[in-house]
This record gives sequence, C-alpha cells and structure tokens, in this order.
Amino acid sequence: MKSWWVFQLQNLSSHHFPSCASSLISAFKTKLHRNPDSQTTATLVLNNVDISLLLSLCGKDRNFQLGSSLHASLIKNPEFFHPENHDDHRKALVVWNSLLSMYLKCGELRNAVQLFDDMRVRDTVSWNTMISGFLRNGELDYGFGYFKQMCGLGCYRFDKATLTSILAAFDGPEFCHLNKMMHGLVVLNGFERETAVGNALITSYCKCGCFLSGRRVFDEMFERNVITWTAMISGLAQNEYYVESLELFLEMRGGVVDPNSMTYLGLLMACSGLQAISVGRQIHGLAWKLGIQSELCIESALMDMYSKCGSVEDAWKIFESTEELDEISMTVILVGFAQNGFEDEAIHIFVKMIKAGIDIDPNMVSAVLGVFGVDTSLGLGKQLHSLIVKKNFGSNSFVGNGLINMYSKCGELEDSVKVFSRMPQRNSISWNSMIAAFARHGDGSKALQLYEKMNMEGVQPTDVTFLSLLHACSHVGFVERGMEFLKSMNEDHGMSPRPEHYACVVDMLGRAGHLTEAKSFIEKLPENPGVLVWQALLGACCIHGDSEIGKYAADQLLLAAPETPAPYVLLANIYSSEGRWKERARTIKGMKEMGVTKETGISWIEIEKKVQSFVVGDRMHPQAEPIYRVLGELFRLMTDEGYVPDESSHKLHFASCLLEKKCTIFCRRSFKDLFYVNLLDNDITGSIPDSVGDLSRLRLYFYKNKRILGSIPDDMGKMSSLCVLDLGKKLIGGSFPPSLGNLLQLRYLNLLQGSIPVLLGLLSRLDFSINLPNSHFEGQLPASIGKLVSPQAIDFLKNKLDS
Repeated sequence: MKSWWVFQLQNLSSHHFPSCASSLISAFKTKLHRNPDSQTTATLVLNNVDISLLLSLCGKDRNFQLGSSLHASLIKNPEFFHPENHDDHRKALVVWNSLLSMYLKCGELRNAVQLFDDMRVRDTVSWNTMISGFLRNGELDYGFGYFKQMCGLGCYRFDKATLTSILAAFDGPEFCHLNKMMHGLVVLNGFERETAVGNALITSYCKCGCFLSGRRVFDEMFERNVITWTAMISGLAQNEYYVESLELFLEMRGGVVDPNSMTYLGLLMACSGLQAISVGRQIHGLAWKLGIQSELCIESALMDMYSKCGSVEDAWKIFESTEELDEISMTVILVGFAQNGFEDEAIHIFVKMIKAGIDIDPNMVSAVLGVFGVDTSLGLGKQLHSLIVKKNFGSNSFVGNGLINMYSKCGELEDSVKVFSRMPQRNSISWNSMIAAFARHGDGSKALQLYEKMNMEGVQPTDVTFLSLLHACSHVGFVERGMEFLKSMNEDHGMSPRPEHYACVVDMLGRAGHLTEAKSFIEKLPENPGVLVWQALLGACCIHGDSEIGKYAADQLLLAAPETPAPYVLLANIYSSEGRWKERARTIKGMKEMGVTKETGISWIEIEKKVQSFVVGDRMHPQAEPIYRVLGELFRLMTDEGYVPDESSHKLHFASCLLEKKCTIFCRRSFKDLFYVNLLDNDITGSIPDSVGDLSRLRLYFYKNKRILGSIPDDMGKMSSLCVLDLGKKLIGGSFPPSLGNLLQLRYLNLLQGSIPVLLGLLSRLDFSINLPNSHFEGQLPASIGKLVSPQAIDFLKNKLDS
C-alpha cells in the first residue's frame, strides 16, 4: 500500500479557491508543488498522517464539502481498500477513523454509519468514534446501542476513552441510575485508578445532581490533578453548595496542585450564588496575580459575579476594559443590567451594539426580551421582533419564549398567542409562558385549557406551571380547582410548594372571600409563611374590608419585614373603607415614626414609541397644563352624569397601552368600571377586548383632532351603561355590537356613523348629542329597542337627523 497520496488542486487563485479550504491547505504549503506548465494547478502530496490531520481540521471547521471530496479522492486508490500487510492495515485504519470523526463532527450521521458498515477492519478507536459521535449529536439511543454492540461482540474491549465519552453524555437527574451502572463497569474492569475516568465520574455525578456520589469518588481517588479539583469545586457550585466549594478551594491551595482558569470559573460561580462580593474581589485579585484576568471566560464570569452581587458599576468597568468581546460577555452584561433594574440601560446598550455592527446572537436577543414589562415600549419590542425575523432566530425556543412574555407583559395577548402557535418546537418554558400570559390577562379558563393540552402532548409541568395555574384560579375564583392543583403538585409530581405557591393559594382564598379559611391555611403550613404569604392575606383583607384579620396579618408582616410600607398602607386603607379615621391616622403616624416611606406609584402611557410617566399631582410633564385643563372638563362631565368619587377606595379603574398613534385597551375581568382617557394627539385604532367580563360601565373620553376607529366588543358582559364622549373635531367610525346585553343606558356625544345595534336589551335611555356643524346622523334606529322609555336625538347646531 502507498504511504502517500497525490491530489491535483485546481484554481488555486484566491478568488477561485474557497477561503475555508485555503485556511486548511495552508498548513500543508511545504508539500504543495506547483505545476510549471500551469498557473492554476498544483500537486499536493500527503501521507496517511497528513490526511488524518486534514480530515480532523475539516471536522473541527465543519467543512463537509472538503472532507467528502477527500473521501472521494481516497476511494480512487485501490490500495486503500486492500492493505497488503499489518502496517498498511494500521495506516488505512487511521484514515478510516479520521473520516468517521469528520462525518460525525459535521453532523452527517447517515454517511458515518454507511462508512462504518463498509469498513473491513475496525478497532476500539472506531467504536469509540461512533459512540462519542452519536452521543455528542444527541442521539443517545444509537450511541448506547453501539456501546452494547461493541461489548456483545467480545473481540473489542472498551477503554478509558469509551468510558469518558459515555459519562460525558450524562447530564440531568434522569441519568443518575445509568451513571451508577457505568460506575459499576469502571470498578469491575479495573479502571477506578484511572484519573481521567475518575474525573469524568465526578463531573457526571455532579451534573446528574448526585453530588454526594461525586464527592465519594473524589475522596477515594488515588491521584488528583487540577482537573479533579476543578471538577469537584465546579460541581459543588453547580449544585448550590457554594460554601463547600470555597472551602474545597482553600484545601486545594494548601496542596501541591495549582488552580487554573477553569478552577476560578467555578469559584466565581460560587461567589455569584452567595452574592459574596468581598470573596469575589479576592478571587479577582488572585486572577490578576496569575495574569488570567483578561481571558474571555474569566472576564465574563467576573461580570456575572459583580452583576449578581449588585455591583453593576464594577461589571461595566470590566466590560469597557475588555479588549475582545464575544457573545457570552455581551449577553452577561445585558442580563446584569436587566437583573439590577437598569432595563432602559440594557436596551440602550443593545441598540448601540446593533448600530455598531456587532453580530447579534439568539442569547443576546433573549436577554433583552427579558427586560420588557408593562412600562416598556411596545414599539421597541415590535422592532426587536422584526430583527428576530430578519436574523431567522424565530426557531430558537428561548427567543420564542421571550417574545411570548414580552407581548403579554406589554398587553398584547393576541400576539403572544400567535408567537406560541407558530413555534416549531416548544419546551416546558414555552407552555409556562403562555399559561402565565393568560393568567396575567385574567383569562383563567384558557390558562386551564392550555394546561390540559400541555398534558395531552406529554409535556411535564414544572413548579412554575403550577404557580401560573394558581394565579389563574385566583383571578377567576376557581377555588376548588386551585386546591386540586396544589395537591396534584405534591402527590402526582413530587414537587414541594414554594412560598410563592402558598401565597397564590392565600390570595385565591382571600379574593373569594374565604378569609378565615385563608388564615387557617397559613397556620397549618409546614414552614414559616414568609413575607409573600402575609402580604397576600393582608391584600385580601383590604379588598373585603376585614380589619380584624387585616390587623393580624399586618402585625405578622411587620415581624417578617419591618422595613416594608405594605402593612401600614394596606391597613390604613382598610380603616379608611370602614370610616375609622383615627385608626388610619395612628397607622400612618406609626409608619412615619419607624422611618418607613411609601414608594410613589407611577402611571404611564406610550406615545410615539416613548413611555410617558406620571405620579400623583405631577406638574413636571411638558404638557401638564393642557392635561389638567382637560381633566377638569372631564370631571365636570362625569359629575353632571351623577358620578360621585369614592374617596375611601383606591381601586384601579383603567388600564391602557398606547402605541404609535394606535391604542389597544385591555382590562381584567374583575373591573367594574373602565375609563379610557386619551388626552394627547393620536388616533385610537385598537379594539376593546371581545369579553369585558363583569364590566358594568364603559366611558371613552377622547381629546384633540383625531379619529376613533376602534370597535366595541360583541360581548358586553354585565355592562349597564356606555358613554362615549369626544371633545375633538373628528369622526367616530367604530361600530356598536349586535347585542348590548344588559345595557340600560346609552349616551353618545358627537357624530355617529355606525349603525345602532339591532338588540338593545334592557335599554331605557338613548341619547344622541350631535355637536358637529354641517353633519347629519346616518345610523338607523333598530326595530327592537327593548324597554326604551325616552329616546332622544338632540341636534344642538341645527343639523339634519336622518333616522
């Protein structure tokens, strides 16, 4: 058999030869001989070692085209298939195994199987290549199948490389049993003294959550190298045994083995988990002494540690001093800003990255999507969605999950549903996000339906799933169903409820008026209730005005969190609702004496892609004067209708989200009265939701020179009064639904272009006040006007009334 092969390379000029191939061929320039008769061809002479190296480079760069071309050239050499002696067999096998590895690294599993089946000679390396290749590509059944087949043949003995390849595939609690089986094989075949195998066992046990078994392997090892220590230190940190991780590092420093960069990554992870910034700074100092502080992985870990410890300034200093940025470091700094409440800064940094031409990856996009909330610009979120479409990131499940959350938090539930329905692959987080979206918007029925569908598709719920389900049950009053979920969580799925779950149950019982049952539930809890649980009970007492249980909950909350203003404020509201003004004053005085201050509440509305924020009595807005002028006019109109403000109640009466001259109004089922006030210069083109639940009255006030194009929903629920007032000079082009349900009164000021509904239900009063000059009413009065007593069509300015 030849010990070398000759390859004719065509079109060697830079504009013909692929750049990816030229980077590989450059390693063999000394073996490249140009043809003197041609400027475009050359002869490349390689032996079996050169070919193996070249195939390895092809696999590393996933250069399937060049790798398969080399395979085709080898096929033309008959000596490759018919080795003459043992030495030729060995040389051919090196190339065969390199080809196998190349195909598997390129993800060409079918080609690898065909090549493996055609191989006349195989060795342990061949089997190891197939086993590790399939496991690395996520094909666990095939990988384990080849290992079983290898052991069954009897003529091949697995080695430490086989064992380490299999152990590296174990990642998750479901592999704990398999891990122990492989550990048994290690001991039975005498590999327990192999340091590499011991390191692999420690790593796999820790990844499977069996850190005690991993620690036992560590303690029983005959020889430990830096990888051994690093595997154990990192494994402890990954399993949240942060203190033990740091203690083991101190033990390591007292020995002869020096830590490396990966050791410090594990230590920084432990510091992040403990939020121990002082220890983190010491680790940072050690990294400086070793000169590894500028390594990309160390810089990213330092930024992550400082961010999680709340020191965004230190994280930003490292980011600015970094000579080379990668996707991980940029994702870390974005997440760091977001987690520390600097959402606007995170978005600003992301926008600067895009403008600077930095390559954006799905992880960065997912991190930015996580900062969006109810007070974030929906317009910017939609621009980000456009970027996702352009970059073809839509198939990434993390990005899809981020979009679902972004749209639902910004009030666009329909868009969340669209994203969810179009996702090619959904994981448990996708289902949880959509269930949470329905719960967040008060649509508990759809949240429960989606959970049933999730079960039918075989997706296992998580504790977050049950948190969203309990939240949904709380807002729609499904008390019995909620208690069933809590029971199923523990008995059917083996999950221990967290304080957040208990708080949802208390909230659910409290909202339903079962305050005594909620108090009893808390008293029977197996652990200390905590702040969230007492806040839920106190909030329920505030809703129902129960000062007795409310005082008890407030006292317990003060013991758990004396610095929070919630118990003072909520208890004061309860006293206000009962007219107990002295007790209210005493409560507020106590809050001031304790030095506790209430955080100022903020309302906001988005206009022209910019969020406008307001506080009570705010005079800082540039348009404060016209806003207060119009509010005064609106209040006069409201009092003319008989509106009496309830000063003892502080309930939320309206919610809106305005976007780019468009408005979508959304409300929760528990709302009884919805006000929508648009005081600024924009078109209203959104629709009121199809179901407004228990809404009893809807008032739409519009101001300034624009047109209202939205339609009123078909299902008006229990609405008894609808009043639409337009203070501007434009048309209202929306239409009324066919049925107005229990509507008792309809007043419409300004020109109506749409038709009056056919069924007016119990309507007893119908007013059309037309105040536009030179206009006329084009709608038709319906054949059935219910119990209408006093129809009125008032033309203040001598306009024509066609009815």
